[in-house]
Amino acid sequence: MDLSLVALLLGIGMLAALATGIWVAVALFAVALAAMMVLVSAPAGPVLATTVWGASNSWDLTALPMFIWMGEILFRSRLSEDMFAGLSPWMRNLPGRLLHVNILGCGIFAAVSGSSAATTATIGRMSLPELKQRGYDERMAIGTLAGSGTLGLLIPPSIILIVYGAATEQSIARLFMAGVLPGAMLCLLFMGYVAIWALLNKEKMPAKEEVIPFIERLLATRRLFPVIGLIVGVIGSIYAGLASPTEAAAIGVMLALLLSWVSGTLNRKSFAEALMGATRTSCMIAFILAGAAFLTVAMGYTGIPRELAAWIGSLNLSPYALLIALTLFFVVLGCFLDGISVVVLTTSVILPMVEQAGLDLIWFGIYLVLVVEMSQITPPVGFNLFVLQGMTGYNIFKVARMALPFFLLMILAIVLIVAFPGLALWLPQTMLSN
Repeated sequence: MDLSLVALLLGIGMLAALATGIWVAVALFAVALAAMMVLVSAPAGPVLATTVWGASNSWDLTALPMFIWMGEILFRSRLSEDMFAGLSPWMRNLPGRLLHVNILGCGIFAAVSGSSAATTATIGRMSLPELKQRGYDERMAIGTLAGSGTLGLLIPPSIILIVYGAATEQSIARLFMAGVLPGAMLCLLFMGYVAIWALLNKEKMPAKEEVIPFIERLLATRRLFPVIGLIVGVIGSIYAGLASPTEAAAIGVMLALLLSWVSGTLNRKSFAEALMGATRTSCMIAFILAGAAFLTVAMGYTGIPRELAAWIGSLNLSPYALLIALTLFFVVLGCFLDGISVVVLTTSVILPMVEQAGLDLIWFGIYLVLVVEMSQITPPVGFNLFVLQGMTGYNIFKVARMALPFFLLMILAIVLIVAFPGLALWLPQTMLSN
């Protein structure tokens, strides 16, 4: 059978399976099993067993449940209140004032949670009522939260970077370091936009609040010390070479439990809820990864990835043209699938053409996460939009319109890392040289 027809049938089969509403992992297994039984002479049973075991028995994935657990613990702590109290005194004199707390708060929480939805929910439940009470423009308050919440995917420890690293056999530690500067850059882009908007729309800003004395601001900063210590303990230990990502994840869980205990939010109920939440999420991701691994092997037997890479190579596309095409592809795909599913579904197919184009796989991981971030605020299945819809009661498309400027800023961020790849590669290279 012609490979283009095989690829088309597999694609239609996958879309049909997903359209029924079944789990993504079940759809992956079903399509892969059908391909193995109909198109390939290899025994499907043994291939399925060995592939699932190999995908699940990856040392890189051991950090995944620990980082998820750390985020679940902190989600149930008073961390968002402490961050708001510590950041707001310093933001009052900037154009945009407390709107910047949304952005910086999300950036800081992203550095200890690794989850976009958890970041949005944790910061939003504290900041949205506070900003509304103080008279801030609701459109900007919700928009900054929707956009900044996506930082949970990029700033380490990022769950999706662990998934990408396991799927592509890249160093998790180097991927984490590669996400630091692009994450900081995206924070600055968001803050710059908010400052410009505030200067151009002074009538939409609330009246200025009284200036807090410098000493009081310093005292308020003490509320940030626990979370800063947690970030240094996790990310600093990886960069310094003192701990692997898995060991750093264990350190993070211990520090998160300590922080939660000191703040008085750790009890039997919150501990059990955090543990069960981490278990459910970890099992879901592991199930998807196993299904994706089986589909990858099935497609490998058919020869689709190899032929696709050869076809792309015959088009003589420049790396820039390839990236433009991939960006459009991922944005459309992200409208219908969550970020992790996008990564595991596409990695095996696009990796050969990415390598043929000469793109660095660490850099490509950061590019891919930036594009997947955009899908978090695109309807109809943008996870951050669902979180904010539940918090505000607004229609998901209305929330998406509020987040549109930040979607465009993410496109600018992609342009910047394409033009200046050192933004993603400098820290991993210095870590490697050290």
